[in-house]
Amino acid sequence: MKRCIACIAIAAMALPIGPVWSAQAQKQDVWQPAATPKGGVSWRVLEATGENARTGSDGYIRSKPVFTPQVRALEGKRITVAGWMDAFEPGRRQTHFLLMAYPPGCPFHFHAAPNQYIEVKASSAFPLNTNRVIAVTGTLRLTGQDESGIFYVLENARPS
Repeated sequence: MKRCIACIAIAAMALPIGPVWSAQAQKQDVWQPAATPKGGVSWRVLEATGENARTGSDGYIRSKPVFTPQVRALEGKRITVAGWMDAFEPGRRQTHFLLMAYPPGCPFHFHAAPNQYIEVKASSAFPLNTNRVIAVTGTLRLTGQDESGIFYVLENARPS
């Protein structure tokens, strides 16, 4: 996962300086995807989706998904996945939000690749929770053929 200069600087401030710093500490990656809930789908499966990117005539990068057979087999099925909520709008209850594989880490920009988040359209509202992992169950729809940047949508979602 690419990180911006601000993300690296913020992370560096939390690391020890001097002899305590070791090669082991340099290798540790604190950015781990949310754990797979029992009977759920792993982010490793969803992250295996490739991305075919190109630059449009307007200069913007457009991407389309290249779904693996394992991901294609999940289309239209009811799945459970865990992640961090990223709300679109303020409010104590959310029915439309992003579920991200990794915790939000940079206050300056959205850092997830299209295979690392799911647009959630809930049939019942979720309490706003941006600080801990939540589990969501819904019907998976594969998208992205319109170059919207959204590869996955969970419809009729509810808390697990």
